[in-house]
Amino acid sequence: MVIEPRTRGFICLTAHPKGCEQNVINQINYIQSKGTIEGPKKVLVIGASTGFGLASRITAAFGSNAATIGVFLEKPANRGKTASAGWYNSAAFEKQAQAAGLYAKSINGDAFSKEIKQQTLDLIKADLGQVDLVVYSLASPVRTHPETGVKHRSSLKPIGQSFADKTVDFHTGVVSEVAIEPANEDDIANTVAVMGGEDWEMWMDALQKENLLASGATAVAYSYIGPKLTEPVYRKGTIGRAKDHLEATAFTIADKLKAIDGKAYVSVNKALVTQASSAIPVIPLYISLLYKIMKAENIHEGCIEQMHRLFKDRLYNNKTATDAQGRIRVDDWEMREDVQAQVAELWTKVTTETLPALGDLKGYADDFFNLFGFRIEGVNYEEDLNEVVEIPGLQSVIPSN
Repeated sequence: MVIEPRTRGFICLTAHPKGCEQNVINQINYIQSKGTIEGPKKVLVIGASTGFGLASRITAAFGSNAATIGVFLEKPANRGKTASAGWYNSAAFEKQAQAAGLYAKSINGDAFSKEIKQQTLDLIKADLGQVDLVVYSLASPVRTHPETGVKHRSSLKPIGQSFADKTVDFHTGVVSEVAIEPANEDDIANTVAVMGGEDWEMWMDALQKENLLASGATAVAYSYIGPKLTEPVYRKGTIGRAKDHLEATAFTIADKLKAIDGKAYVSVNKALVTQASSAIPVIPLYISLLYKIMKAENIHEGCIEQMHRLFKDRLYNNKTATDAQGRIRVDDWEMREDVQAQVAELWTKVTTETLPALGDLKGYADDFFNLFGFRIEGVNYEEDLNEVVEIPGLQSVIPSN
């Protein structure tokens, strides 16, 4: 079939296998161009198929020649219907990894569940013995709690009072005002249950209990802070409460890992176009302005550049620098005072009419479509493709509840 992008709001309903493959190859080429990282050798990535998780897996494998196991929940293709982008990404990654002589296997299923955790533990035990890095990069809007069976749904809401500010429809370029009603206590609790640190701690406890963590092992999860501009809907909203919980959990995990001389960190990353960030009001407009400034300053990064800097300059540089809250900061270039001052000034001026001159909406839109394998240079989008692609090292498929 000839595959074209079909969108609904901030979701792309189709994905392009060749485009996703080329996107993965481009990231691999970037990492290989930067030389060897004296980093991990046996890596578990939970949430390994898109965004920072995929970039982490690529960086570990092609920067440090690491064996990797990836856990994710993605949809395979059916005849006439494409797979999810993460499925194609994972297929491309494993194809390239195996061609390079690297161990790479994946488990497709609900990472929150006991079943998928156990299958992952069994695979590590059988094939790797232990892992020396665990990357936790899940970005699911829903979690069925493995103990209670309760289905929790996260929400994007301010806390305490309603919120209104500018946003943009990145498909049309129309800048408008969005208003969001405040969260109630259930909204907050549910968001923390889905996006907080409980599941990360469950994974680490299970790995440690089975002696599957190597001496000196590192665990890292990803967070975001952002500027005052986005605070009401992000860092001081329901998601922010979840991120607070995630960051607090890092200290709990670190205490437990002292028994094996291990460490746990939260890395605060830059604002980037991901499937998750596209859903957050205000963020697309903020990123459009941010991109314009950071590209002009020659300090713009995508996921792969961020993860290379995290691994090479932070996690594996013999002395991991953290902020006063114990967090690794690779959002440091985004949060530079001069950069944020420019964003704040542009924010007061941006309208539908001025956005083309003030922001980089094309860059935002291109990055969005790149996530799904579209608008990738060198890909023939007129080609008639087989949409059914296998993941070479796939171990299991267990549907989400």
